Amino acid sequence: MVLAVAVVGAACSSTNSSSTTTTDPSGTTAAGGSSSIPQSAFSDHTGVTSNAVQVANVSTLSLGLFKGAQVGTQAYFDYVNSTGGVKGRKLILNGADDGFTGAGNKQATENAFQDDFAMVGNFSLEDSFGGTVLAQNPGFPDVSQVLDHNTTNLPNVYSAVPLNDGWQEGPIQYFKQKFPSEVKAVGALVADSPSAAQTWAGEEYVMQKVGYNIVYQETYAETQTDFTQNVIAMKNAGVKILFIDQMPPNYASSVLKALTEQNFHPQVVLGAATYSNQLVAQSGGPSAVNGSYLSQNSSLYLGGDSTAIPAVGTFLRWVQTASPGFQPDLFTMYGWVNAELFAQALANAGSDPSRGSLLQALSKVTNFTAGNIVAPTDPATKSTSNCYLEARVENGTFVRVDNPPVSSSTNGYRCDYSYVKKPGT
Repeated sequence: MVLAVAVVGAACSSTNSSSTTTTDPSGTTAAGGSSSIPQSAFSDHTGVTSNAVQVANVSTLSLGLFKGAQVGTQAYFDYVNSTGGVKGRKLILNGADDGFTGAGNKQATENAFQDDFAMVGNFSLEDSFGGTVLAQNPGFPDVSQVLDHNTTNLPNVYSAVPLNDGWQEGPIQYFKQKFPSEVKAVGALVADSPSAAQTWAGEEYVMQKVGYNIVYQETYAETQTDFTQNVIAMKNAGVKILFIDQMPPNYASSVLKALTEQNFHPQVVLGAATYSNQLVAQSGGPSAVNGSYLSQNSSLYLGGDSTAIPAVGTFLRWVQTASPGFQPDLFTMYGWVNAELFAQALANAGSDPSRGSLLQALSKVTNFTAGNIVAPTDPATKSTSNCYLEARVENGTFVRVDNPPVSSSTNGYRCDYSYVKKPGT
């Protein structure tokens, strides 16, 4: 459940929240905030020296959960530092483990506020506790993958892939066109948590909007490891296409094993939360996963796109430099792209950067792709585009299918239809 709760809210698409316009002391405007940048933030140079910038990463490392968030952030900093840093300043990461507790997250965030220029690349289920510190200190920047909705809406919080609060219609239409009869008998498994339920509500709304018929949906508990009874129930219900696109690999592999054991083979749709180099092996080998589709709003950053998209190759090389032998995952990618967003804004924050000038620079980043590692997002207004990627597992490997070439104007992503929010959200 730890992984399930974490990834379903952030791994799909981002919120298209309405934006407001605010004015900072320098007279320029910033989209996306609900209040102006505090004037004191423009004279706050905490953590900045003539040759270095100290930043914090507060993530859950206990049980090995989100180590990737710090590895990915460190990897990008190592990459930037190898080129001389940002305007001659090296980026120094001070990592903290919140111990998978709210108190730990809040304390680590308070420590970061006192000692570091900003927080970068965080990933924690407890970020709502640190969010209270950020709300009380609106001049302290956080550039991270945030899971708490109240925190992500704070004017001093920015994400490379903003928090989901809806669903892209494009992938839903794609599968309707690909499998017109199968979408009349849809099955879905959803984690038993408020965040998962909210995310599923957005996806379910779009499915029903375009004519899907959901004949089976069930929640699964954090302790569930055997999905045999779910598979039998889906088989009896006549499910023809199964969406486990919000499941992390450890749960998805158990489902795929149960499908094989019950000789039941509906069309399977995976998602960003499921994408993993270990999924095939953990599911029992290629035969258990071949033919499954992958739909996500990022590239095949675990290796499939390393040739077509140079930034993917760079990401993978520097992850191994930062942590030799580490197997990158979704959280590693999140750490990398948020570190890149931070570095980009820092480069535009002036020769004597302050927390205020960093927030000002972040408020102007309206198009971000991390070199096409992710589909375009608009961090300034906490929104995303309608672009996504389709892939399929063939011979145990994720390969692109039915996408424009990377050399196209959409950089290899499908950008049809729109991003949809359920009314009332």
